[in-house]
Amino acid sequence: MNVDLLRTLALTEARQRLRRLSTLVVLLAVVALGWLMIPDPRGGSTLIAVAGARVVYTSSALALGSASLAALVFGLAGFFLLRGRMAEDLRAGLGGVIGASPAGNALFLAARWCGGVLYLLALMGVFLLTILACHLLRGEGPIEPLVYLQTHALVLVPLALYCASCAVLCDSWAPLMGKGGDLLFFLGWVAQLGMLAETTAGAAAVAHAPAVPPIDFTGMSAIVAALAAHVDTHDMMLGIATFDRAVPPFALPAWLWTGPLVLARVLAAVLAVVPLLLAVPLFHRFSPDRVKPGRARARRAPLALLNGWLRPLARLAQPLFGLAARLPGIAGQTLADVALTLAAAPAALALLLAAQAAALAVDVARLPALALAAVACWGILASDLSTRDGDCACAGLGAAVPGGAARRYWRQLLAALVLGLMFTGVAALRLAVHDPLRAWALLAGLFALAALATLLGRASGSARTFLALFLFCLYVSVNASDVAALDLVGFHGTATRVSVLGWLAAGLAAAWTGHAWNLRRAAAGE
Repeated sequence: MNVDLLRTLALTEARQRLRRLSTLVVLLAVVALGWLMIPDPRGGSTLIAVAGARVVYTSSALALGSASLAALVFGLAGFFLLRGRMAEDLRAGLGGVIGASPAGNALFLAARWCGGVLYLLALMGVFLLTILACHLLRGEGPIEPLVYLQTHALVLVPLALYCASCAVLCDSWAPLMGKGGDLLFFLGWVAQLGMLAETTAGAAAVAHAPAVPPIDFTGMSAIVAALAAHVDTHDMMLGIATFDRAVPPFALPAWLWTGPLVLARVLAAVLAVVPLLLAVPLFHRFSPDRVKPGRARARRAPLALLNGWLRPLARLAQPLFGLAARLPGIAGQTLADVALTLAAAPAALALLLAAQAAALAVDVARLPALALAAVACWGILASDLSTRDGDCACAGLGAAVPGGAARRYWRQLLAALVLGLMFTGVAALRLAVHDPLRAWALLAGLFALAALATLLGRASGSARTFLALFLFCLYVSVNASDVAALDLVGFHGTATRVSVLGWLAAGLAAAWTGHAWNLRRAAAGE
């Protein structure tokens, strides 16, 4: 393998990703996330609490707590940030040029992988700098750089290698280039988090003879094992946790990582390269008989096959097209977008019909769970609504119709919201009779998500930016049962008037920000 060529291609890949305007948006999100992850103890919340006691904000505590939360975020978002490079080459017409180049499959994929790893490590470096800045203001001990570097490297480097390997594999094999690959990775991410329960159950044994599964690339099991020798992991809260001020705080030792735990993380880093090795023989090499530009994201994907089988259901969307043609202005354009979305995804149309039938039939007590499932299906469907024009090279055509780019933005937002109401409307109406606040929480959360989907899709140019954040937020919302602000769509019933108004304000802010962004890009001719 030509090492010089590999280095050149990898650095070019990393620079291309870092120079995108969307990277600036991601960096700002990483900085904000890193800052919000470390609560101020004076407000009654802490990063780690054990048996009601607060863990002192030393370098080891902040490093371990921030690395665990970063693993949850980057473990999901990292994959989606790296996905889609092969599809971009196909749409840009570069696939044939790359396929005809003398670089072999192994060299090309290794360069893409190295560039992706460098990109993720750069984002993780910015996150670490944010935590160090937070330590200066909220820390309770000296900054120990080696403690931070050791913890973040052992937790996040194997994760970065794994995300890059999976992204390359899904981009290299046509059946995984669509949403089927996204769903497969998400299920794998959830399965790895499921290993945490087994590790916690045997935490005492793990502390002395670590049995950390090397296929837990998130590093959460290793973090629990590192803590098990010093705290009771059965009575521990990691994240934004409350504590009892009457209980004296205690400090963790500086060095938490034992030799076996380090070895387990090194083994995880080695196994993280396996998906990359599988990608080499499966790589389509941009061959027209294996993958086509017009179907770069969906060819032979399981979801595409399901849509093919359910194609007759698309006829149910035909009346919407006729109604859209008769409605004037933005109302007709919005309805046309809704009709197009449903006609292009008959599986979503089948889920929509099933959701409405279930919402009429189930007990009121089960409506919140049904609404949550409907929101999950809607979020995946609506994630690419604001990027569809760009993906199909129709953005200029959409900007040329009456109203221009500004109306295009608002019709995309309204189309996402209308789709959400179609999925959850019956459930919201029934909830409004029995629990009005829960119904308002569902509608406010739906509006905020629709505004964020349109804003992030337009700002980043990729549907996966919103999809990654949406899936992560949904996961957090399901597991945070006692935090009103995280009861995004009223699933737990803990939402308050303040939290509902907060999500409504967030949606309005996102909608207006997206409008301003859209006008600026339109003025620049982009």
